[in-house]
Amino acid sequence: MRFLIALLATAALLHAEKPASLSSLIPEVTAVAPGEPFRIALKLEHPEKWHSYYLNSGGVELPPSIEWKLPSGAKAGAIQWPVPEVKDGFNGKSFVYNGSPVFLIEITPPASLSPGDTFTFSAAAKWQICERSCIDEKAKFTINLPVAETVTADAGSTELFRAARLKIPKAHPSPTGISAGTTKSSPGVITLQIPDMDAPPTEFIPNQPYLNPLSDGGKAVADNNGVQITLKRKLTDMLDDPIPQGNTVSGILVGSSIQMIPETRISAPPAEAVPFSKLLPILGGMFLGGLILNLMPCVFPVIGLKIMGFVQQAGENRRSIALHGVTFALGVLASFAALSGILFAIRAAALKNGTELKGWGYQLQDPWVVVVLLLLMFILGLNMFGLFEIGASATSVGGKWQSKTGHSGSFFSGVLATIVATPCSAPFLGVAIGAAMALPAYQFFPAFGAMALGLAAPYLTLSLMPHLVEKLPRPGAWMESFKQAMSFLLFATAGYLLWVYSGLIGQENLLAPLLGLSLIAAGSWIYGRWYLPHKSGKVRVLALTFTALFAVSGTVMALPKDKQNIWQPWSEETVEKLLSEGTPVYIDFTA
Repeated sequence: MRFLIALLATAALLHAEKPASLSSLIPEVTAVAPGEPFRIALKLEHPEKWHSYYLNSGGVELPPSIEWKLPSGAKAGAIQWPVPEVKDGFNGKSFVYNGSPVFLIEITPPASLSPGDTFTFSAAAKWQICERSCIDEKAKFTINLPVAETVTADAGSTELFRAARLKIPKAHPSPTGISAGTTKSSPGVITLQIPDMDAPPTEFIPNQPYLNPLSDGGKAVADNNGVQITLKRKLTDMLDDPIPQGNTVSGILVGSSIQMIPETRISAPPAEAVPFSKLLPILGGMFLGGLILNLMPCVFPVIGLKIMGFVQQAGENRRSIALHGVTFALGVLASFAALSGILFAIRAAALKNGTELKGWGYQLQDPWVVVVLLLLMFILGLNMFGLFEIGASATSVGGKWQSKTGHSGSFFSGVLATIVATPCSAPFLGVAIGAAMALPAYQFFPAFGAMALGLAAPYLTLSLMPHLVEKLPRPGAWMESFKQAMSFLLFATAGYLLWVYSGLIGQENLLAPLLGLSLIAAGSWIYGRWYLPHKSGKVRVLALTFTALFAVSGTVMALPKDKQNIWQPWSEETVEKLLSEGTPVYIDFTA
């Protein structure tokens, strides 16, 4: 008997009427004019003790949203959010609306309407109300408004819209003067500098879910530039997993006046100096990277030839030989100074725009970066294997520079050595950039200076001790074998990048890039086989045409395509539609 009573009680609870909000869509006008915007209000009347949510709920709850069905030429603006209340939620602060919130939206009818027409549109609104549990609610509306010469206001809704406008924050008077930043030592803190404020606000309600409001561990103080607000942000979720951090901040300032802070980019943390104990290995690595560049096939043969040039120019005078070596090293240093200056300017621009330049490996999360590197490594590998040759024009330019007499010839030869080394330096420059980008200016430039000294060291050493030239291996057939052997390292790198690329685009989409690489290889073979100086002009033109055709076709095939995502955001209507079409549906949900 007790079991039966309990069962009946449970059934009664399950069939009890759920609390529900009353909803209405109210236009501010009784007649519209062609192309003239007007406001419409979504009014929600919540059950007692229940609430809905702001644009940023503070948690996983969903704010109101509206899907519009408008005639051609009509437009619907974004929801204008009133200031929410800040309350304690399950996982921090929540931003909620109790009672009867009103959300304003601007609607613009088509300019093609004529007086006497009817402007008809519909809306499907969704929102969530919560107390101890949450309920999803929805409503559909259809509005029919007559079209007249001028807009006619609805006197019955004047007070509703007046009160709603008072609750919507006004734009800050100096939006371009607002700045935001963080530091590497305190990544969980964001500092906002707000100009044109006489007193600190009582609250800041963020639009971003990873930020805490001012009342949750933040601080606001007045200074000579206005008000400085310090906000805390969550770096991990309840499961200790990292929370993806945005690079902008916006929200509502609540104080003597209510102001909306527009989306402001968070400047990336400035470069921080490393202690000498950590800087020394970086400098050593950069020096070693520059030194290794001399072993590249495009640089190595120049060493002995250039030192012999020093000897000939100086009449074998030791002091003059050394001076030519120093001048050559200055050319290398000047080239690296220009290169590092460009990189530093790029980094400064990135920091100003709030984009933090991270390590080389981090960029492998972008399929476009990966495919560009993949194609570059593959093509360089084909070149080093001997399928085709490039760089003749640079060599001829270098010959003219090196033929100059005096110290100007030695200086420009140093510049040339840097230019010639650049195509061979991809693996080493990648590491160098990743290390140097994290350093402040007074450590950034010495790091590149160390790399320049590494490249110039053999030249400088041999100019100071010219008898060592005789110890160098003589250029010969072994250089071609060495160059071809180096190509396999590039092919291995291309293979690794292809594996990374398959993870980004999906293994099911890997056939197109593989065929694309085959076409590029065929184009390279055509170029190397028939685009040769001793071939006729007609043959060379045909070779270049087919090379371009194969290379472009292969590149297009290798580029990333839009990856189809079978997972979609939850929508009851979508599920019902798919099921009605006989399509199986899997629903992924958690408590």
